[in-house]
Amino acid sequence: MTELYPTPPPPLPAGLSRRTALRAAGGGSLLLGLGLAGCRSAVSEASSDPKEAAGAAPKRGGVLSVAINADFTPALLFAQSGQSLQQRLIYNTLTRYDDDLTPKPELATSWTYAKDGRSITLNLRDDVTFHDGRAFTADDVIFAVRNLQNPVRAAQLRSTAAAITGFEKRGDHELVLKLAHPVNNLFDLFEFMIITDEKTVEDAVTGKKLIGTGPFRLKKWSPGSGLTLTRNDRYWQPERPYLDGVELRVIPQADALISSLRSGQSQLSFHVPGKSLGTVKSDPRLKITDYDTGAGAVYLGVNTTVAPLNDRIVRQALAWAVDRERLLAQTLGGYGIASAAPWPKSSPAFDEAHRTHYTHDPGKARELLRSAGHRKLELPLLHIALPGDTAIAESIQYDLKQIGVHVTLEPTDGATAQKKLIAQQMPALWSMGHGFAQVQPSTLAVSAYPFNEAKNTSKYRSAAYTKVVREAWTKPESGVAEANALHEKISGILLEEAFIIDLVVRGQVQVNADRLHGVTQNKFSYLNLDDAYLV
Repeated sequence: MTELYPTPPPPLPAGLSRRTALRAAGGGSLLLGLGLAGCRSAVSEASSDPKEAAGAAPKRGGVLSVAINADFTPALLFAQSGQSLQQRLIYNTLTRYDDDLTPKPELATSWTYAKDGRSITLNLRDDVTFHDGRAFTADDVIFAVRNLQNPVRAAQLRSTAAAITGFEKRGDHELVLKLAHPVNNLFDLFEFMIITDEKTVEDAVTGKKLIGTGPFRLKKWSPGSGLTLTRNDRYWQPERPYLDGVELRVIPQADALISSLRSGQSQLSFHVPGKSLGTVKSDPRLKITDYDTGAGAVYLGVNTTVAPLNDRIVRQALAWAVDRERLLAQTLGGYGIASAAPWPKSSPAFDEAHRTHYTHDPGKARELLRSAGHRKLELPLLHIALPGDTAIAESIQYDLKQIGVHVTLEPTDGATAQKKLIAQQMPALWSMGHGFAQVQPSTLAVSAYPFNEAKNTSKYRSAAYTKVVREAWTKPESGVAEANALHEKISGILLEEAFIIDLVVRGQVQVNADRLHGVTQNKFSYLNLDDAYLV
């Protein structure tokens, strides 16, 4: 066995630097790649804050109001979705990534990987209690894994959880996880997997009780209005959180959400539509932060069982038709990067040639359609009925019309859209956002519903795709060159087959009052307010 923390397995080959290994993580090593108890790389567009510059001490007290555009969906508690902000407020995870995708401790204090990659030993904190006072033990980790293995939970990382086939307890706070085969995204699972209370889990998925070990306790869920949370006085981090409580307030209308921020009724939001950010940017009382690790991507989904979309030439025509740069500038406020591939620049799989593989070329799109025997198509396009999502769908609709593809928009609420996504019940076309490209590259194709090699929403199947995805996922001993080659193959298949047409890797844009400090998010967009405070 090799001591892993703070450096994950396997041992680095001679001459390979830590950073180089991280950049090449996806296909081979166990070094992992929408942090952090601490931070996630971000760029602020506000002027430097004099209070922060002076090193002002954090202030205790106050209730933070967070403006969200859709309500908490209990049935999706164990799936990553646009309603995942509250996860890290109520629950903890085993580990968290830093900016270089290095796992750091949370409920797990250290870990040791077997040299063959077939087991990992976790040492757990012994000073943690759930909100009801019960002590956190290894049994809770065992339950958390088994809970995600349950297909009813609709958890995207279920395949990785299912690779854990055995448990060996060594007391209450040491646990060995045994793996059916090596996987190179185990720490993705550890940051994704919230630690919930086994006795009340069925109440959790109906919204009746949410009992975790996190910094805040559920006080009330008002369906349609949002969540009210109060400080957990038993929290294991000393003197944290600083805030007395958090209110997540549902404000679906963009104008009302912006008004709430500008009036001070809300102090934080991640849901200001891109085209409205200019209004916010002009307000000196508000601060914009753009997380450069990306917040997932905007994409056009294609049901490959609907003719003529079963022809990849037709799908490629759609990929050439969309003006990604205009979509980014006009609809997303310029926050993000136009990209035909799913990867943010922080990913080991990012490649500039892949990003620009499809550009806006309506002439070429029309030519491809004609070569496939089509001059005009009529197709439905499902989208989420929120202002930002509607604007994206309308932009796609306009571009496709220019090549003779007329789409009828089908607005749908977010929860229904997510359920259709999971159940493979999408119409011919849909526009949504996806995550999972910001972590270990193999996770996207193993876990994200639009890309899953075994069962994706587009109903696309390919032996070649399955082979390269499984190889990338299960061979942690591979070297840097092989890792890069596997990333190239996955990206190549995605671009050639175009069953998912990526458009923009969007920025994760945070808008907050200038009196709010210490806000971070983890790689799965779980909000972390351990160190947040109001002045």
